[in-house]
Amino acid sequence: MRTLALPRLSPPRLVALALPLLLACSAKGDDKPVIGLITKTESNPFFVKMKEGAEQAAAAQGATLIAAAGRSDGDNAGQVTAIENLMAAGARAILISASDSKAIVPAIKKARDAGILVIALDSPTDPVDATDALFATDNYKAGQLIGQYAKARLGATPARIATLDLIPGHPTGAQRHNGFLSGFGLPSYEKTRNELAQPPEVVCMSDAMGDQAKGQTAMENCLQAHPDINVVYTVNEPSAAGAFTALKNAGKEKGVLIVSVDGSCRGVQNVVDGALTATAQQYPLRMAELGVEAAMAFIKTAKKASGYVDTGVQLIAKDSVAGVPSLSADKALGLCWGDK
Repeated sequence: MRTLALPRLSPPRLVALALPLLLACSAKGDDKPVIGLITKTESNPFFVKMKEGAEQAAAAQGATLIAAAGRSDGDNAGQVTAIENLMAAGARAILISASDSKAIVPAIKKARDAGILVIALDSPTDPVDATDALFATDNYKAGQLIGQYAKARLGATPARIATLDLIPGHPTGAQRHNGFLSGFGLPSYEKTRNELAQPPEVVCMSDAMGDQAKGQTAMENCLQAHPDINVVYTVNEPSAAGAFTALKNAGKEKGVLIVSVDGSCRGVQNVVDGALTATAQQYPLRMAELGVEAAMAFIKTAKKASGYVDTGVQLIAKDSVAGVPSLSADKALGLCWGDK
């Protein structure tokens, strides 16, 4: 899901190339307001869809959107450079999904001190109020939904769980992990991150960084140490796809429940096909559209958005279970990320 046939310029370079064009337009009298969008990566389908939504919303409202991204999850330096470039370009508002929730805060403060509205999309900063507002999935609830479903599907069979997480300390990854464990009826992340203290049901924990290739490697390593794994939690669908490949290569794909968070069209199709047991569907198009709307409201009226806006989440499963409300995968294909 992350393989691209064409080489990509680094995110800071992409922004740098955009600036002369933007400034040239301004010199000709183009008075469109500038809104920035900074995502974690260019290739993750979730952020590709978020960018599409922001571009559509900005065009509809007569704004210029400049998009940038880190090279990978955790690339704080690339996002800092993007903020600096957007400030130089005269951006009035910046929408950002932070790779490093703490390290990005000084750069965000610099932008806000300059009078720029900054809204977090998908991932909160640490502290949350480092941005003016947060438009995001309730990630803890997303984790709870798939944890409850996995527990119900497993029934009385003893759990042997592998968790493929994001990166240490990231709030989105922690919230989903915590929620999954809570939904499954196990202690939370903070008490279990130390492997010596983790509950016996969790036999393997690995950071796959939301990446398909890393998810496959992590799952292969988990299987080598614990071939009896029967439940796999993944922080997103690219890492779930990697986990499924590893299980299939080991001939174990039919005996393991894989649950995840995203709800992309491809992910929902994987639920239909049986490569993914269940997923929690979130809505990046809505995040982007609401973010652009808030940015334009600020630009026109100086009124700043504030607080947290829940952009929705639904459990998607092929087979429903009693006591855990879910949307059928067939219906979810008509809702995936707002595509249709």
